[in-house]
Amino acid sequence: MTRRALLGAFAATTITAAPTFANAAGFLRGAGDIRRIRMYSGRTGERIDMIYWIEGQYIKDAVKEVNYFMRDWRTDGVKSIDLRTVDIMAASHNLLGVNEPYMLLSGYRSPQTNAMLRSRSRGVAKNSLHMRGQAADLRLSSRSVHQMAKAAVACHGGGVGRYSGSNFVHMDCGVVRSWGG
Repeated sequence: MTRRALLGAFAATTITAAPTFANAAGFLRGAGDIRRIRMYSGRTGERIDMIYWIEGQYIKDAVKEVNYFMRDWRTDGVKSIDLRTVDIMAASHNLLGVNEPYMLLSGYRSPQTNAMLRSRSRGVAKNSLHMRGQAADLRLSSRSVHQMAKAAVACHGGGVGRYSGSNFVHMDCGVVRSWGG
């Protein structure tokens, strides 16, 4: 995904996102491009709601928090999450126009966790981008799998998988492609 395409997706959501930041702290008022991510984990009970990027700069402490939040909860393994994936997630969320946080089902997966999941399901890739910190499986109760996938595909940033039977969408920063129903 090119930087231009990603910025275009964010530019398209500026009007939607603007009211969210109307009461932001003084140092944020008037800031041009702000990116925010909101998620919770049903597995750990943790929540994250933060601005992680301001006017071309990722916020180091926020990125560390995202990496920890998206860890493999089974092994407690932490990996640096590819920020292109976080950008796709945030842009898709903005396009959907919701305040509800994503439910994170899976972010980073250790090779052990991926192997275990693969032994239980044909839908788990042997070389999953989850193991590289480049993918996330997400759910929103207020939007359908189709709506979420449509928003992610509109970002032209990577892979989008629809898992209607399990009610989640896979988003990654790999090659642009889509699958599922």
